[in-house]
Amino acid sequence: METILITGGAGFIGRFVADELLSRGHEVRVLDSLIEQVHGDCERPPLLNDAVELIRGDVRNGDVVSKALDGVDSVIHLAAEVGVGQSMYEVERYTSTNDVGTAVLFEKLIDKPVRRVVTASSMSIYGEGLYRDADGNMVQDAERKGLRDGLTNWEPVDAQGRPLTPVATPEWKQPNLASIYALNKYVQERTTHIMAAPYGIEGVCLRLFNVYGPGQALSNPYTGVLAIFASRLLNGQKPMIFEDGEQRRDFVHVSDVARGFADALFLPQAVGGTFNIGSGHDRSVTEVATELAKAMGKNDLTPEIVGKARIGDIRHCFCDTTLAQERLDFRATQDFTAGLAELAEWVAEQTAEDKVATMRAELERRGLVA
Repeated sequence: METILITGGAGFIGRFVADELLSRGHEVRVLDSLIEQVHGDCERPPLLNDAVELIRGDVRNGDVVSKALDGVDSVIHLAAEVGVGQSMYEVERYTSTNDVGTAVLFEKLIDKPVRRVVTASSMSIYGEGLYRDADGNMVQDAERKGLRDGLTNWEPVDAQGRPLTPVATPEWKQPNLASIYALNKYVQERTTHIMAAPYGIEGVCLRLFNVYGPGQALSNPYTGVLAIFASRLLNGQKPMIFEDGEQRRDFVHVSDVARGFADALFLPQAVGGTFNIGSGHDRSVTEVATELAKAMGKNDLTPEIVGKARIGDIRHCFCDTTLAQERLDFRATQDFTAGLAELAEWVAEQTAEDKVATMRAELERRGLVA
């Protein structure tokens, strides 16, 4: 049994990871700055397990990180500012927390090495997912050019203008960093793999797809899309969807993600690897919004299709889980309909400030909506 530090562990995913590790008999310490955008005004998040030791502090503070590493056997690195849209104008904040914070962590690990570090990355590093062209060739660098209001076709095309078909995205697809957040997560990945091995540390990275479940920050308009939809519905507002709503994503339940982290922390075959963590099923954003409204008893609140694109957004990206199945024996087990019902039940007991309109206005003011 080990003592495990989770950076950013008081957040949505971190709390589930902590519970999973505690259930396996480990001791858990959390380092978290408890920023107001995510946690509101609180000294300790109420959903954080009482058995978790909480150190409140910034991952960029070397002294705090060094203290948090005392007596620690391994680390799960979740600490990050999260949000594609916000990263495009809060550039210093995102880069400082995500990249400098990771650098500080690994610099302190030189003097206080641990057995293994598992770092949370993101599907956003892919940019557009993998596509197949009309000739059957795989296309790794699909791009959408000339985004503008009122498009009737938001899909990427090849050089001849022929439509591309989206397929599940594997880890070997080349990165296409379309936002500052995506750049940050890729830097976190590379820092982990560059810094771990030379100092005798085992490094692993997990590229998370769209994580959902109870406990997300409902008042944060830059969090996961299902939490944003839930906040709108809870306040009697229609879910707001950019483009035409036919974007396809992979939604994976947070309990499956927590199990993936716990396994990646100990399985010997995980060492040195980077793995997709998703459900292996793709759904349109409109379908997801409609199903959530149904689960929340808000069938009358049909999605509002904006018909505009946010700069940095991509069209399709969903998960090829083959490598995680082979190396981590990872398979998502949570049924999506049951997961939505669980989320809806939790949301019904919450209050949330709907800030989506404010977020959209801010992005438009900065020219980040096409």
